[in-house]
This record gives sequence, structure tokens and C-alpha cells, in this order.
Amino acid sequence: MHNQDQFESETKPSLVEQLIQGNLLDENCPSREVLKHVTSRWGVLILVVLLRDTHRFSDLRRKIGGVSEKMLAQTLQWLEQDGFVLRVAYPVIPPHVEYSLTPLGQEVARHVQTLADWIEFKLPEIQAGKQPA
Repeated sequence: MHNQDQFESETKPSLVEQLIQGNLLDENCPSREVLKHVTSRWGVLILVVLLRDTHRFSDLRRKIGGVSEKMLAQTLQWLEQDGFVLRVAYPVIPPHVEYSLTPLGQEVARHVQTLADWIEFKLPEIQAGKQPA
């Protein structure tokens, strides 16, 4: 084995290490789906609202202006599948379902909240810097 080949094999992470670590810039990296769910418009808003308290579906829909029932349901499903949202259905009539954040969801929601706060704080600068269409 040449010295260069040996060096590359020693410094390159194995495929398993790459899969465990993730590579957001790789189009096939599963972390991209999670990023899409967390940073989508509705994902951000759901996480921010649930950071404050547990909510029923109808409460979330009222608090998050402009979200359709379909998009709210779909985004909640994505966030639940990613392990960020906990859905609890109570066996009563009519059905009673509550959504809250898991510990991992609380962690990501705090990061998203920081970004949302920054945008709100910097909005005048952002709008002043926009180029006319």
C-alpha cells in the first residue's frame, strides 16, 4: 500500500461513521428531512407555540394564523415521527388529542425560538435592506 493510500484510509471516516455523523450537505443525508421539518414555516411556528404549553389541535390552529388543517396535521405528523412532538389521544367522545414537546423537541424548539426572536428583532433592518422587486 502506498503511503498516500494508507493516509487516506486512516483519515477518511468509514461509511458507518459517516451515516452516524450525518452530512447535511449530502443530498442523500437523512438529516435534511429533519431540517426541512424543523425549519419549515409551520414547523417553526408549531415548535414555538408548543414550547410554551401543551395544546389541542384546534388551539394550535387558532394560534397559528394562516395554517390549513391539512398542513397543520401533516407538520405535526412529521415532528412526531422525528421525535420532537408527543401526541396523546384520550379515549373519550368526542376525541381529545393533545400535543406537547418531548425533551428533544424542547431542545430544538429553543434553538428555533432563538432564530425566530432574532428575525423579529432584526426585521426593520431586514426590510430596509430588501431590494425592490
